[in-house]
Amino acid sequence: MTSITPKIDFQNELSGLFNLQGQVAFIPGGYGGIGEAIAWGLAMSGAKVMIAGRSLEKSEGLASQLSEAGFDAKGIAVDATSVTDIKRAVQDTAAAFGRIDILMNCVGTQIEQPLLDVTEEAFDEVYQVNLKSAMFLAQAVAKQQISDGNGGKQVHLLSVRSQFGLRNRGYSAYCSTKGGMVMLIKQHAMELAPHGITVNGVAPTFVYTEMIRHVMENDEFRQGLLDRIPLGRIADPKDIVGPSLFFCAPASGFVTGQTMYVDGGITSSQ
Repeated sequence: MTSITPKIDFQNELSGLFNLQGQVAFIPGGYGGIGEAIAWGLAMSGAKVMIAGRSLEKSEGLASQLSEAGFDAKGIAVDATSVTDIKRAVQDTAAAFGRIDILMNCVGTQIEQPLLDVTEEAFDEVYQVNLKSAMFLAQAVAKQQISDGNGGKQVHLLSVRSQFGLRNRGYSAYCSTKGGMVMLIKQHAMELAPHGITVNGVAPTFVYTEMIRHVMENDEFRQGLLDRIPLGRIADPKDIVGPSLFFCAPASGFVTGQTMYVDGGITSSQ
């Protein structure tokens, strides 16, 4: 009887699982604390990277550092709350590099307000930056990827707060938008699968960046967080790079619609 198990040339087929040589990665939010680490990881894996964010100076500054290190990188400005600006940034990226293979969406914000004090203005801003931008970044890049005809990868940065709330903090806008992104990923994965485009999410717990300085300087809160994380520490930006690279690389070719919780085990303990 003939075996149905495919013959694999392990030495050649497995050696390229994390090789991004020749791939083009568009990284909105790419100069933030986590985004910068991911941008370096993508570049070091062989990808050409376009750093994008509100500040052209910061985007070009990181791109310059990457270029000086021998990588192919450029920086542009983008207002991720503007659909028009998103379309323009995607077009500029495709014009600069000839294609877009990877969307690594690192855009995100938080305005902390207790439920009884949440303002419409603050809620709308968090919604626009976190959820609406994810929708239209994904759409614009998908159109380019489908036009390119090479399949592709879309990866969104979420949070463990997409799965559960946070006691004694004002996280209504943040949790609801990150939770919405989980379903956005699932739906986009279904619609883009016929085009060979996978869509996944990476959801860290608290990561040591400037964005969480205000809570990390609260000794009681920090200790309470450490007590709840089974691995006993708060994440470093480099902890998020590996899972992000997995979803951007050929290694995850049969994975779509998933959210990976990079959280030291905290979601498993709840």
